[in-house]
Amino acid sequence: MFQIKTMNQISAKGLERLPGERYTVGDDVANEDAILVRSAKLHDYVFPPNLWAIARAGAGTNNIPVERCSEAGIIVFNTPGANANAVKELVICALLAASRDILGGSAWVREQAQAGADVAAVVEKGKSAFVGPELYRKTLGVIGLGAIGALVANIALSLGMEVYGYDPFLSVDAALRLDRHIRVVKDVTELYRVADYLTIHMPYTDQTRHTINADTLAAMKDGVRVVNLARGELVDDQAMLAALESGKVARYVTDFPNNTVTLAKGVVAFPHLGASTPESEDNCAVMAAEELRDFLENGNVRNSVNLPDVIMERSGALRLCLMHRNIPAILANVTLQLSNDGVNVENMTNKSKGEYAYTIVDTGSVVEQRVLDHIARIPGVLRTRVIR
Repeated sequence: MFQIKTMNQISAKGLERLPGERYTVGDDVANEDAILVRSAKLHDYVFPPNLWAIARAGAGTNNIPVERCSEAGIIVFNTPGANANAVKELVICALLAASRDILGGSAWVREQAQAGADVAAVVEKGKSAFVGPELYRKTLGVIGLGAIGALVANIALSLGMEVYGYDPFLSVDAALRLDRHIRVVKDVTELYRVADYLTIHMPYTDQTRHTINADTLAAMKDGVRVVNLARGELVDDQAMLAALESGKVARYVTDFPNNTVTLAKGVVAFPHLGASTPESEDNCAVMAAEELRDFLENGNVRNSVNLPDVIMERSGALRLCLMHRNIPAILANVTLQLSNDGVNVENMTNKSKGEYAYTIVDTGSVVEQRVLDHIARIPGVLRTRVIR
């Protein structure tokens, strides 16, 4: 039986993918083989020795100590694209909220009613305070053209907007998802120069911190409207406040409110609603559970943030999975240990991602424990796992 510990409330549709005859699942599980988590912070969590994998039911993994996991031989999964449609729909709302003071107007109408005014009469006189431009024929700049950014870019075209996109890591698959009318630029300053609206869809890392800062804001058009439903730290709050004060930024819509920006004039703050739909929570949970199941039962890796995708059909009598450093001679040493014991390699695949690599070896016969112990002691091997 595999032991799966849940952190936060995980959608029942996801948990259904882990059948009870093979999995014990719950928030009270101890010495777990894997963790299913949403937003719970694991940076101070003490990993049990039996922990093999953590699956985040969502795209971001800032709540997980990925580097510590890598060094411990723990694979971290996420669910890219599972919540993309939910975020895309909220971006449409954010663009409208950035353009027209819908929320302010609604609050003002309620205030009039509460004060006893004749609402039907006063709204005609007061509505001019909430006027804003249309999206039609305006230019949208999309930074990050992954699962969410591509959907946003495509739907913005159907709103009649001209769309510029920028992504220094644009993959072939991502490029194929983009409508041919989207102008993909190689220099982000070209996007800043033309965008009436700007939306950010990129992960938060040390390298992307404060992507929107005083310098990048200065390169933008006066009166630009900025939407950030990706991560709060991508925007330098102090620089944004200064840009709002000067009029450089007409409005800033963020899904990551804090005490610094929330009450500032021109800020529309959502309570982290990006993926807050029942459909999104179901999709993320199902995807995370399926990733864990394929890994635990077959050793396959899909959508890992610290390892490459490594998928191989089962063959042979035994499957050996190794997480190791991306250094020379490890594969040669593994096959040497096996051949010295007369074990034939039926199939093998290996891929690397940065400093780490993952290898799957299917053997034609059962491998003795002493050979497995020798392989585990090869310099650079972080962890080995046998699936029979």
